[in-house]
Amino acid sequence: MAASTIIIDHGSGFLKSGLSGWNEPQMVLPSIVNYIPCRENPGPSYAQRRVSLGIDIYRPDTFSYPIQRGRVLNWEGVEHIWSIVLDKFRQEHADSPVMITESPLKEPVYRQKTLEIMFELLNVPSILLADQMEMSLYASGLLTGTVVDSGYGLSRVQPFHLGRPLRPSGKTLEFAGQDLSGYLFKSLFKEDCNQHNLFQLETVASTQMTKCYVPQNLGEALDLRQNMPSGSDESNTYLLPDGTPVELTPLQRLAPEMFFNPQVFDLQGPSITQVAVDSIRACEAPMQPLLVSHIVACGGNTLYPGFTKRLYKELITDHFFPSMATMWMGSNRHFSVWLGASVVAHLSTYKSEWVTKAEYEESLRL
Repeated sequence: MAASTIIIDHGSGFLKSGLSGWNEPQMVLPSIVNYIPCRENPGPSYAQRRVSLGIDIYRPDTFSYPIQRGRVLNWEGVEHIWSIVLDKFRQEHADSPVMITESPLKEPVYRQKTLEIMFELLNVPSILLADQMEMSLYASGLLTGTVVDSGYGLSRVQPFHLGRPLRPSGKTLEFAGQDLSGYLFKSLFKEDCNQHNLFQLETVASTQMTKCYVPQNLGEALDLRQNMPSGSDESNTYLLPDGTPVELTPLQRLAPEMFFNPQVFDLQGPSITQVAVDSIRACEAPMQPLLVSHIVACGGNTLYPGFTKRLYKELITDHFFPSMATMWMGSNRHFSVWLGASVVAHLSTYKSEWVTKAEYEESLRL
């Protein structure tokens, strides 16, 4: 393909984009759009309203996520975000092909709509649609292993052999970062919880990024937190708008525990460890030791302190895979999908999977 490919990894929470060959995306945007009333329609209806990127601080109640749980709910919003990305990179790379990553939940109608927007509205010369889990595998440098990915909208597990997914064994859990955010919203602000309140948004985001962690033993961590004198740990507080400090509860600090013990938080479903075990055990028995010896952890949630250590610890217990598991985790694992795509963009083995605009237009005439 061309020297530079524009890569777009559009997840439920963030879009990562940039030019192939780089070690990290040059543009990271929240996957958020808002609608601004215009002269033709100043009222609440969405008809004839202007879409824009991000949160409008003057109208914070108008923003939404166009992709939720890996499914596109608002194609107009998606198109607007893609157009901004292409406008930026086409200034110096006007004829570059475009590579877009796809969620494992992809449906034929999603693929067709993506091609329609890219070729008919955004006028790209050629496009490759790449599986997100497969790209994460390539980012690790492996061809065989099990990818465990936990992002904003979904947590997923997919075993691979020689670069190809063992599809019947793949597992998707509609439980991820947005559920952790939801728990913090409700527990921090209770009856006043409002996920369009900018102060609450900032408080929850800051708490997640700077104060939350995964304990190696929940009982011991709870005992430690509960026995600490009030005010003894400055990192255990957040500030209200008037400057009043509020102390976090032990479970608020330990909120990422929900990935390993969801029942403690009154949530249904298996833990991420159990999903990984079930996925590997769904593969042929002779292949299981190889799959568990190459566990690739990726996605933003795996960056919580203690996450990968806890996952490894639970995988090697006698109940699961004693002494077999090996974790592969890069420092940029929240960008693993994009990094893998940056590699694949230049592989000749994927040449046949690219679709040109001419091929697309010919398919419409058939």
